[in-house]
Amino acid sequence: MALDEIDRRVLRALQRNGRMSSAELSEVVHLSPSACHRRVQRLEKEGYIRDYVALLDPRKLDMPTTVFVEITLQAQAEEVLEAFEKSVSRIPDVLECHLMAGTADYLLKIVAENTEDFARIHRQHLARLPGVAQMQSSFALRTVCKTTALPV
Repeated sequence: MALDEIDRRVLRALQRNGRMSSAELSEVVHLSPSACHRRVQRLEKEGYIRDYVALLDPRKLDMPTTVFVEITLQAQAEEVLEAFEKSVSRIPDVLECHLMAGTADYLLKIVAENTEDFARIHRQHLARLPGVAQMQSSFALRTVCKTTALPV
């Protein structure tokens, strides 16, 4: 089903504040509370709204270091890809793993306490990933912009 402008307003508002009450949301999108509630239920049922989460501050949790790791595998065979993906998904420090087109096969986003903690993650987890031919790590110096909100 196609989204109309009211659906888009609902999604934008919930991306800014997922804890917004139905009454608050209905005021923001200019819709009655019952109609707004039905829209949200439909958007959830149809999968437009996947989850509601709390976004944590990595600095408060002593994980201010973000590292991007490019990984090139030894081969592109399906069993190599599957083994790598299964193993990498078990590493708690990996926030994201993307299969890429380009020079690297995968791009990982990893969070760590500091460079020593990343060395531990590398030694205990990354160096043991199956099928890896090459790994290149880059440390983020500063986050310029960051959002979880999709442009709807």
